[in-house]
This record gives sequence, C-alpha cells and structure tokens, in this order.
Amino acid sequence: MASEISSYSLANGNSDWQVCAMNSDEMEKDGRELLEVEASLDYLCNLSPHRYEAVFAKKLPEYITGEAFMEKYVDHEDSVTVIDQKRNYAVRASTRHPIYENFRVKAFKALLSATTSNEQLYALGELMYQCHYSYSACGLGSDGTDRLVKLVQEMQHSKSYRSGNGSLYGAKITGGGSGGTVCVIGSNCLRSSQQILEIQQRYKDATGFMPFIFEGSSPGAAKFGYLKIRRRSPANPI
Repeated sequence: MASEISSYSLANGNSDWQVCAMNSDEMEKDGRELLEVEASLDYLCNLSPHRYEAVFAKKLPEYITGEAFMEKYVDHEDSVTVIDQKRNYAVRASTRHPIYENFRVKAFKALLSATTSNEQLYALGELMYQCHYSYSACGLGSDGTDRLVKLVQEMQHSKSYRSGNGSLYGAKITGGGSGGTVCVIGSNCLRSSQQILEIQQRYKDATGFMPFIFEGSSPGAAKFGYLKIRRRSPANPI
C-alpha cells in the first residue's frame, strides 16, 4: 500500500509547528494492535467510551432474543442465571452501561475534590441521573425507584426551586445489588430535609406505601471496629 505523508505548518506566535501525518500502513498496524489490546480486556468497564462509540457501538444489535443467542452461542457461562428463550435482551444498553458507568464514577470522584459550589452539585446530580437511567435501560430498575427519582426531578424543576428555594440536585437507584433504595444528593440544609419529607409523603399518596428514609452517615468502622481476615497457610505435608 502506498504511503502518503502530509505535512502542515501551523503558526502560533513566533513558533512554527510541523505536523506530520502517519502513513496509512503504520496507522493500520497501530489500529490492529489497539484492537488486540481491547480484545484482551477482562471487563467492559476498561474500554473507554470514545472507543466504544467509534468502533463497537454500531456493530451491536439493539436487542437479541434468548432463542437467537442460544442458537449462536449455546451458553452464557453463568451458573446463577437462566436465559429465557422467549425474551428480548437489551444488548447495546447492557454493553454501554458498564463502559459509561466507569467513566461517570471517575468523573464523580474528581468532582468531589472540586471547590464546593452549586455548579459542582448540579454536575454531581446530573451524573447520578445518568447512572439511574442507564441502569434502567438494561431492564434492571423498578417502578418504585423510578417513581422516587421522578419525584426528585419534579421537586428540582418546580417553580419554587427555580426561585432559589430548591436544594435537591439528583438521585439514582442503589442498594448494593438488592435494589429498592434511591440515593438523593442535596445541599446540607434544613430545606433539603423538608423536601425529602415532602417526596416521602407524595410517594405514599400515590402508592399507599411509606418509604423509609436513611439520613446522615454512619461512623462505620471508626466506631464499631472491623474484622481482620487472615488466610492460614496449609499445614506442611508429613
């Protein structure tokens, strides 16, 4: 394959920058090597969002039936779950979720170290909303948690909030895999507690169930101690 090298001169003040394009053979080789590296990744979350969108997203089906999956792949190598051959499974959403979730978690962590401001809280809340809807798109949400998140949004975008009386910024499903719990982020003030209580009452009015509020933070191991698990070395054979 013929290689072409294009050069561009970019002026920046008194400096000239020479940019040389790599020849196509080198680019193809680098592309193949990158694909090999990505193919060896153990977890989807280690793939960057831009690489997923650029290379893989359009190649994935939106859905696949359990029957079609079993015909092509025979097994999904999971002893805990069973594939329903009559069900449609959201392939693209379930693939996208861990990739973007990893990025959102890292962005959330970085934002926590930023200077406290309304902009910081808006950004943290937006990331939580994105987490929630990404999780729900995989078919893993619930009507109850979706309703609670919607109530937080309604409170956030109400007229009183826009007039400066709002203090809630985002919400997402949580619960360590057990579900049924929604985490809400808001300002550390009395108004936040009042709005949470109002959401609790609205949920009861709509469903007949009164949700339980977990408020504050536990001192955890700092107060209650911790268990240290040590692995014993196997006894020396006689």
